[in-house]
Amino acid sequence: VQLQASGGGLVQVGGSLRLSCAASGSTFSINVFSWYRQAPGKERELVALILSGVTTQYAESVKGRFTISTDNLENTVYLQMNSLKFEDTAVYYCYAKQNGMSYWGKGTQVTVSS
Repeated sequence: VQLQASGGGLVQVGGSLRLSCAASGSTFSINVFSWYRQAPGKERELVALILSGVTTQYAESVKGRFTISTDNLENTVYLQMNSLKFEDTAVYYCYAKQNGMSYWGKGTQVTVSS
């Protein structure tokens, strides 16, 4: 499984971005997609996950602002980020789990500025 993330960039405080992560290869039975992020000097943290395309979970810091979703036909997971804050600045990584195996995509930088 290969994961290709896109959609990062520079945005002002209060703005929005949508990240995409396209899965390719043997994508059958991927049951977990997640987004993680890592800010400079900090550990990588879970931002949101979606289980079997239905059940979602969010970090407290992004609840009500971020939405994770999937397009199963295109094997793509999205992260809609609204009301962005300075502290959302980080490299965002997509993650997938399939039959107990973990896969990571390369990160995409999100920078929130004034």
